[in-house]
Amino acid sequence: MKKFNVGIIGYGWVATAHIPAINATSLGQVTAVCSSRPLNAADLSRQYGCDLRVYNDLDEMLADPNLHVVSVCGYPAQHVEHAVKAARAGKHLILEKPLALSLKDLRTLEKVVKQTRVKTCVCFEVRFSSQFLTTRRVIESGVLGTIHYGEVDYYHGIGPWYGQFRWNTRRDQGGSSLLSAGCHALDALLLCMDGQVEVVSSFATGSAHPEFRKYEYPTTSVTILKFTDGRIGKVASCIDCFQPYYFHTHLVGSEGSLLDDKFHSNKLGTDRHRWSKLALKLTDSGDVADHPYQTQFEAFFTALAAGRDMPLTSLADAVRTHEVIFAADRSAELGRPVKLSELK
Repeated sequence: MKKFNVGIIGYGWVATAHIPAINATSLGQVTAVCSSRPLNAADLSRQYGCDLRVYNDLDEMLADPNLHVVSVCGYPAQHVEHAVKAARAGKHLILEKPLALSLKDLRTLEKVVKQTRVKTCVCFEVRFSSQFLTTRRVIESGVLGTIHYGEVDYYHGIGPWYGQFRWNTRRDQGGSSLLSAGCHALDALLLCMDGQVEVVSSFATGSAHPEFRKYEYPTTSVTILKFTDGRIGKVASCIDCFQPYYFHTHLVGSEGSLLDDKFHSNKLGTDRHRWSKLALKLTDSGDVADHPYQTQFEAFFTALAAGRDMPLTSLADAVRTHEVIFAADRSAELGRPVKLSELK
């Protein structure tokens, strides 16, 4: 089967993970990179073991009729602009998070994707991690019963030791704690609990440490979600902590509970005085090199070859997550609960 040729927009940290992951799939290959910085095509080709063309002009790269897919890896504030251009050029989209930094821009992206009918893959790749593929199977098996409460929390100090810190501190680039990184936790909670969110209530604060005070927005937030069927959930997003990366997951159901890589189930008769272990790899690293991009991109190219929408992480899935994020950030700003119906 013929491979899909992929162009990368923005050659930064995340692009260095996308390129080898795409090339490792059975149906994708990176053939072009567009960057605002001067790059040497021969050096990049040797580095990644493939023949790469380098562009400094996005329109020039998008004009290539042999380019099928574009991976949007630039700065967050440019995601919508780049994605809209690529979609209008007829290219399918791999979109890094956050999709947009405002609800208005999110709606623009939605509209253009609908008009152009391009296929999409949004990098909420945690859904394809060992931890959450297994967690989803546990939920679907019914051994936890009906989940009525869930919490998924993101603890990852994004300080000067991370390359993205230099721009992530800015409100017009990072946006908020949830948009910057905690969105992965909120998206994972929505994956686990499913259903429609009715209202959110969020509070935000920040660290007194000098390094984290450089952020232009609150770096820790806690959001309570109420679903239309009465279930509730919680997401903490903490990007100003000094501790190992931790993706806390706790689901409570009518017949059992799941805590990270452990569970208890009445249905299975497990010992209620101690947890039983699950065979999975925890999501325990913020390094993009450790993210399950290859698994996600393989699923995307397979769906694309079949003319189907991406499973689990299409634009529709990601828009739902972003809507909750924008409601949560509005709640923290206004100091009151915000209904999802208030979003336009």
